[in-house]
Amino acid sequence: MVKLKRTVLLLLSAYLLISTMLYILQEKLIFLPSKLPTDYEYSFNHPFEEINITSSDGAILNGIHFKQDQPEGVIVYFHGNAGDLSRWGEIALFFVEKQYDVIVMDYRTYGKSTGKLSEEALFSDGQLFYEYASKYYDESLITLYGRSLGTGIATWVASQNSPFRLILETPYYSLLDLGQIRFPYLPVKWFLKYPLKTHEFISDVSCPIAFFHGTEDRVVPYDSGVRLFNSVPKPNKSFYTIQGGRHNNLKEFSVYREGIQELLLSYQSNKSEDK
Repeated sequence: MVKLKRTVLLLLSAYLLISTMLYILQEKLIFLPSKLPTDYEYSFNHPFEEINITSSDGAILNGIHFKQDQPEGVIVYFHGNAGDLSRWGEIALFFVEKQYDVIVMDYRTYGKSTGKLSEEALFSDGQLFYEYASKYYDESLITLYGRSLGTGIATWVASQNSPFRLILETPYYSLLDLGQIRFPYLPVKWFLKYPLKTHEFISDVSCPIAFFHGTEDRVVPYDSGVRLFNSVPKPNKSFYTIQGGRHNNLKEFSVYREGIQELLLSYQSNKSEDK
């Protein structure tokens, strides 16, 4: 009996230790930023302007604004959880090459951006960049694009505004849902500081929504994206399944490339009809 009690106490102690470590280290598991010196000079094969926006708490938010002479519209891009703008700026050029202006920001602690991370800060900072875009473009010209981590932020921003379209690449039902899948025996619900409940925000999005997800995604399971899609009550939505697609290679598939082209052409057609 004594041995059983010791075993139970050891297991309970281990459970509490693991839970405590996950609580303490959760930001290191979710966010994988790389830092850039403040004097770092970006270099891209397209004209751009580096921007810095100061938040209400004094954080400096660094961003890149790619510009065309006659843009078809603007894409406000919320990137994934790893790297910085020196990488994500290159990825955003995919849309720049389609004659769109693109605005992409680095989250707090990423690249040159400063400030303390929190879920509230991610949302409010995203709104600041949307407001920056709104100074130069009518909302009918703004497409919000979220990739991976950025899909929850893009969806929240879309729920607070009236952009033309929301595009989600490898989206999740919620980070809380992903945490519970990844750690099914731990009390994730009680200690996760970044639940990012995309399924709740998306019900308040009024614009059309497009989803792109690969069936072999091992970071954000395909089923999580499908579940999010099914939670959207409105009919004005579309889902592009990339058979064999993983988390970081969707651009290699024609379904993704042709789907993006289809969405951008639908915007251009809509713009022509409004003239």
